[in-house]
Amino acid sequence: MLAIRLTAGADRLDTLVLPVRSGDATAGSEAPAELLATGAGLPAEALEEAAELLPATRLTGRSGETRAHLRPGRTPARLLLLGVGDGGEKDWRTAGAGLARAAADETQITFALPADVPSGAVGALVEGLLLASYRFRMTDAGKAPALAEVDLLLADPEAYRDAVETAETVARTTRLARDLTNTPSSVKNPQWFADQVAAAAADLPDLHLRVRGPDELAAEGFGGILAVGAGSASGPRLVELEWRPADARTHVVLVGKGITFDTGGISIKPVPAMKLMRKDMAGAAAVVAATLGAAALRLPVRITTLAPLAENMVSGSAFRPGDVVRHYGGLTSETTNSDAEGRLVLADALAYAERELRPDLLIDLATLTGANAVALGKRMGALYSENEQLAADLLAAIDAAGEAAWRMPLPADYVEHLGSDLADLHSSPAVGGGSVTAALYLREFTGDLRDRWLHIDMSAPSWSDGDDAELARGATGWGVRGLLRWLATLD
Repeated sequence: MLAIRLTAGADRLDTLVLPVRSGDATAGSEAPAELLATGAGLPAEALEEAAELLPATRLTGRSGETRAHLRPGRTPARLLLLGVGDGGEKDWRTAGAGLARAAADETQITFALPADVPSGAVGALVEGLLLASYRFRMTDAGKAPALAEVDLLLADPEAYRDAVETAETVARTTRLARDLTNTPSSVKNPQWFADQVAAAAADLPDLHLRVRGPDELAAEGFGGILAVGAGSASGPRLVELEWRPADARTHVVLVGKGITFDTGGISIKPVPAMKLMRKDMAGAAAVVAATLGAAALRLPVRITTLAPLAENMVSGSAFRPGDVVRHYGGLTSETTNSDAEGRLVLADALAYAERELRPDLLIDLATLTGANAVALGKRMGALYSENEQLAADLLAAIDAAGEAAWRMPLPADYVEHLGSDLADLHSSPAVGGGSVTAALYLREFTGDLRDRWLHIDMSAPSWSDGDDAELARGATGWGVRGLLRWLATLD
C-alpha cells in the first residue's frame, strides 16, 4: 500500500502536483479551469509557469483529469496538473484515483493542497490514491506501479492526521476484502477463509473469534450451511467474529454470504456463469473487513459478524433439487434449484442471530442473484428493508462513501411464491422478481427483528470489469466503505 506522508515542507519536489478546479458552471460551458492557490514554500517560477500553461492544456478541471509538463534541469523537474472537479468528497476521491494512475511510473510525488481544503476532502483523496493503486496477482511477473510514496503538502499537517488515518484504515480493509474475493478457489476454501480472518484479527484487541466446523454445525442444527457444503471435500464453516468495546450501547449483527466457490451444485451453472464464482463470498469478505475496520478505528458500537462458509460442489453427496432442508431454529425449506444456495446459508445465520444474539439491528450482504444486475446494472446494490430510517441512513452512508445502492420493494403479493407443499417455505421459486423473492425468503428468518433488518443484494457491484475511478479491475470490496461510514454514526 502507498505510503502517505503529511508535510508542511516541500523537501521532495522532483514531481509536483497542483490542483485545478472546474470552471464556474454559472459562467457558461466554456468557463476556464482554475489553478487553486496552495500553501507557501513552493518555487514561485513553477507556479507562474503552471498558471501560464493552464489555458493551453485545455483542461476542464474535471475530477481525475491530468496534464504533465516536463521541466528538465529545474526544480520541480515535472509538473502534473490534476483536476479536482468542484471540490466535493466524491471529486477528491476520483482525483486521487486519477493521480495514482497518472503517476504510476513515478516513485515519489508531492501534491500541494489548497490551504483551506476540508479534512473530509483530504481523506477522500487518500482513499482514491490507495484504492486505485491496488493490484492483485498470484505471480511476480508483470509490471506493477512504481509509485510508493505520496507527500501531501499542507499548511497544518496535524489538522488532517485523523482524517488520513481513518482513510488509510478504510482503504486497507477494503483492499483486504478485495484480496479475499480475488483469491482463486484453488486456494480459497472455507477453512482458508476462516484462517485469514483469524490472522487479520490476531493483533486487534477486544476482538473475539469462534469458528464452527461441520461437527458443531450438525450438533447445533445449521442445516442450510451443511446442505450446501455437503458436496465438497472442503467442509463448511461458520465464522463468528465479535467486536465488543466497553462503551458500546448499540449491537449490530452483520451477516455475509460466504460461498467460496459456486458450481451451482447439481443444478450446474454454464461455464460463462461459473468462471468468476470465486467472488461468491464477497459479502462475507465485506462484513468481516468492516468489522476489522471498526475495531481498528475503535468505533463505539458492538458488532457481531457471521460468515457462513461453504463450497457448493457437484458430487454424490451434494444436496439435490427437491430436497427439504431444516434450518437453525426449525424452519424448513424446499429447494428445487441447488444454484439458489446462498439464501440457504444466510437463512441459518439470520435465524441464529435472531434467536441467540438478539441485536438491535440486523444487516446482511450477499452476492445473491443475477437479477441484481438486470434491475440495477453493474455498479449498484439492491437494498431491502421495512425500516424507513435504517434504509435512509444506510443509503446515505453508502452514497457518502462513494458506493451506490437503490432501495427495492418487498411486495406482499410476492410472498405467495414462497409457499411449498412439502416444507414451511419454497426457497427458490421460479416466478417473481428474483432479487425480490430472495429478499422476501430471507425475511422469514428474521423473526422479531423483521422491522430492524436490512438486506443488500450486492452481486453486481462486487466486481468490476475494468479500472474505473477508485475501482481496480476485479473485486471491488463493495460494502466495506459504506458499512464503516454507517457504523461510525452509531453510538
